[in-house]
Amino acid sequence: MATSIRAVAVSHVGKVRSNNQDSGYAGASLFLVADGMGGHAGGDVASAIATNRIKEIDHDYPTAEDAQVALQSALLAANGLLAETVFEHPELTGMGTTVSAIIRVDDKLALAHIGDSRIYLLRDGELKQVTVDHTFVQRLVDTGRITEEEALTHPRRSVLMRVLGDVDSSPEIDTWTVDTLPGDRWLLCSDGLSGVVKREVIAAILSNVESPKVAAERLVRASLDAGAPDNVTAVIVDVTTAEEEAREPVTVGSASAPVHFEREPSTHTRALRLPALRLHPARPATGPTHFEPQTDDYLDELIEEDQRRARRRRLTWLLSGVLLVVAIALAVLLGYQWTQSRYFIGESSGKVAIFQGVQQNLGPISLSHVYKETAVDVDNLSPYEQQQVEDTINASSLDDARRIVEQLSNDSSN
Repeated sequence: MATSIRAVAVSHVGKVRSNNQDSGYAGASLFLVADGMGGHAGGDVASAIATNRIKEIDHDYPTAEDAQVALQSALLAANGLLAETVFEHPELTGMGTTVSAIIRVDDKLALAHIGDSRIYLLRDGELKQVTVDHTFVQRLVDTGRITEEEALTHPRRSVLMRVLGDVDSSPEIDTWTVDTLPGDRWLLCSDGLSGVVKREVIAAILSNVESPKVAAERLVRASLDAGAPDNVTAVIVDVTTAEEEAREPVTVGSASAPVHFEREPSTHTRALRLPALRLHPARPATGPTHFEPQTDDYLDELIEEDQRRARRRRLTWLLSGVLLVVAIALAVLLGYQWTQSRYFIGESSGKVAIFQGVQQNLGPISLSHVYKETAVDVDNLSPYEQQQVEDTINASSLDDARRIVEQLSNDSSN
């Protein structure tokens, strides 16, 4: 069955950032999202350079496998361009970008992915994430160290393990091909969307909004409503049997404007530097949180830090539990002591008795006991006084209890 494509790309700076470091592209056959990092000086440059280089392969391919090879080659070429740019502009040292891209070839797609931007597939109402985040936290999830729920709030959830940049000349890029069906809806997005908007909200918008443009705008709005601490980019690709509408390629985000360098290119060979830190703030006013470790020692240090954090968390829970038990025990003790300062008059074995405590019980535990059983027979009291004793009579103190008993004794003698 012949299929066609309806696609749209949207991007928003968000509510916190001063510039847009995301880039998005919806072309004839190629669709991609790139999320730049490296701070104010380099994130927008990195995603723009990568996007503009990869856009050059937006044309028809004989097979999806050919498109897959082209994607991998284009991402590696973009990686080389980033390294060359840093060589000429050392002030951009440490910049990098994620890339998630697809190329459509008839009823197949070629996919390429590096970083923590994501590709989702909505098919028959079910939303599935088809890419795997190249993050430190995802590695912890994959190895069973933490759960997916714990990953959502992990303090290292923004640490990237793989990106395009200026350090690794041959980064590992995930590429593969898949079949696509009429009715499929593909979403490519930066973590400004996937990291802020809940998965069920994304699924609901993609399922219930027919227009890809309106759906993309509502996804961006959902991120803005949730605070949008990061740039937000979404590319939606619908596979349909309807006749394909004529459309021009659309570029959004930093790649939609000329690449700007704040300083003149350097003519000097760059000095030896430490392994790059990939900067990509994920939350406002918290400093850099996205970076890419380049050494095994650094990764081991992160894992050990996570283990130390887990031990501290268990110790904290243990101490909190002990303190809670102590607090409950102390409250029970003080409460019981207070009950034993109360007195009331009641009946015990047919006699009027003074009880110490309160009339209520705590489950099977009685909060009162006979303090003194008197010689006054309940049967010798008037019917009204008998009823009062059976219902119990509160006393303000032990002396008041004794006064009430003396009064009942006098009444029974008369």
